[in-house]
Amino acid sequence: MANFVCSKRLFKAEFYDKIHNLLIIGLPIVFPILCLIFIYISFLIAKRIVVIRQVAKFILVGGLNTLVDWGILALLIFVFRNSFSIGSNDVLLNIFSVTIVFYSLFKGISFILATTNSYIWNKFWTFRRKTKEKLSREFLQFIVISFLGFLINVGVASIVFRFVSPFAGLGIDQWAIIAAAMATAVSMIWNFLGYKFIVFDTRNSKIKSH
Repeated sequence: MANFVCSKRLFKAEFYDKIHNLLIIGLPIVFPILCLIFIYISFLIAKRIVVIRQVAKFILVGGLNTLVDWGILALLIFVFRNSFSIGSNDVLLNIFSVTIVFYSLFKGISFILATTNSYIWNKFWTFRRKTKEKLSREFLQFIVISFLGFLINVGVASIVFRFVSPFAGLGIDQWAIIAAAMATAVSMIWNFLGYKFIVFDTRNSKIKSH
């Protein structure tokens, strides 16, 4: 009986590892394709409903932004490990007994570049706000909305994972993925509304132009 239980746990662990690897490899490829299909369908269904087209574009930009973030992070890890013999876990500096490793620097750089990429695509393609008035203020608003979206993402995932019990026979690892998916949905809604009605609100530019 004990051997059966151990074998079952080993099978589950191997299954989770395979699913994890498939997500890491397949998600950057499959997600943008699904976004393209979604945006094509949305154009066919609602050619005159601007919001649906914007949502489709917003999701597609999100997929591209994920690729930029992960790609730059992977590139920095590869270059520093092979060219400078610096690993992701190597200590960059210590501040008041808080250890900061190179991974934090790499992730910070990838986040900034991915956010800049997201700003450009959402400004000129998703919401088509071509005004150049107060560009620095607009970008700052974009950063604030994105950062709040990040906090919402982490907060919702943590609350669901910590305080909501798994159901339908889901394991703790599976529930962690479900919590992350819920958090992503909530933060995406926040980001879209924030970008549309605060950062790239065309009504403000029309009022200023009159």
